[in-house]
Amino acid sequence: MYYKDKVIWITGASSGVGEALVYAFNNEQAKLIISSHEPDELERVKNNCKFEPENIFVLPFNLTEHDKIPDLVKTVTEEFKKIDILFNVGGISQRALVKDTLIEVDKRIMDINYFGTIILTKAVLPEMIKNKSGHIAVMTSLAGQFGIPLRSAYAASKHALHGFFDTLRAEIHEYNINVTLFSPAYIKTNIAVNALTKDGSPQNFNDPGAEKGTLPEDFARLALKSIKKGKEEVISGGKEKYGVYVKRFFPKLFSKIIRKTNVR
Repeated sequence: MYYKDKVIWITGASSGVGEALVYAFNNEQAKLIISSHEPDELERVKNNCKFEPENIFVLPFNLTEHDKIPDLVKTVTEEFKKIDILFNVGGISQRALVKDTLIEVDKRIMDINYFGTIILTKAVLPEMIKNKSGHIAVMTSLAGQFGIPLRSAYAASKHALHGFFDTLRAEIHEYNINVTLFSPAYIKTNIAVNALTKDGSPQNFNDPGAEKGTLPEDFARLALKSIKKGKEEVISGGKEKYGVYVKRFFPKLFSKIIRKTNVR
């Protein structure tokens, strides 16, 4: 098995896509570090795994705790000696108009989705460069490909991830380190339930689009295949994914469509 005994660190591992990835990699008998800001849920996920629970290291932290990240990476490298794959999943979404959203909400979303992700990546990078091997996977979104109403800061954070990791990919190619960006459409998770509204409070209900989205387990299978193949970018989901190409070749048409589309 390709992933057997590989050391894989997954953020956002306590629910949704991150949880599904934990199970998928565990079925391949990988060694896992699982992180999120919910320690009890991480323990639940670990207990649900079928193979070798002793190879699952629970490491809770919040992606906004930027100062703690270097020490956490030191803990992981001391425990496992290397990190083969870093899968950046952790993040938060948004449901509010630009004109109504407090700037503190914009900052919080960027702190989690962008700065938390790149600070962790930059802390892991020296070990990968030293070993001349590694793979960095990043969960972005179709919102990282084009702007979507009610998601201004979320879309900005995901666009920023594309700019950062496209650049990083070019810079670390010589060290045999790969970067894969995942841009899915709706996935059936609680991301909309937890999405921040204009004042920073959670939305507390799901969107119809998310309810009909891809199952996390199906996305996890796609992710494992894509990383194994060394793909640089993966756009997935339903008909929404074709918006990438409509925007590229017919930008005015795309603008008309996105204004009229129910994006919930």
